[in-house]
Amino acid sequence: MALGKDYAAQDCSLARALEVVGERWTLLIIRDAIYGVRRFSDFLARLDIPRAVLSGRLQLLVEHGVLAKEGHDYVLTDMGKELFPVVHTLVRWAEDHLSPEVYRTFVHVDCGTTVAADGSCPSCGRTVPVEDIEIHAVPGVRYRDDPVSVALLSPHRLLDPIRT
Repeated sequence: MALGKDYAAQDCSLARALEVVGERWTLLIIRDAIYGVRRFSDFLARLDIPRAVLSGRLQLLVEHGVLAKEGHDYVLTDMGKELFPVVHTLVRWAEDHLSPEVYRTFVHVDCGTTVAADGSCPSCGRTVPVEDIEIHAVPGVRYRDDPVSVALLSPHRLLDPIRT
């Protein structure tokens, strides 16, 4: 029996969210959009995702208002930006329980403090807006050699476009 594509029988907000962001690859696309990836070709190179799958996922995210298509770019909407705490918390959870090493740190630009798992700044005591966070690669960790990954070896402010 084939799996259904939705959770119509579920009376649950989480089920509605999973219909938009719960498919394989979708959260990685959102993660990369948060990092500043905007072009189809850059998503394709960074993720090693089949072209048709990427096209379908991007179309779904645009249809649901998570991304907006601006010329050749896919840009996070305010709705999409609200997914940063979800992605950040999942990354930190995986680092605590599944990953042998930390790959990236997220730094509050205003004060230089590493952002906590809940998205707050331990120094400032407030939640840090995604626009005020910079991503830093951890030295010594093995990284991919696609153009986006290479660009992310240098500190990069989240949401700022990455041009390869």
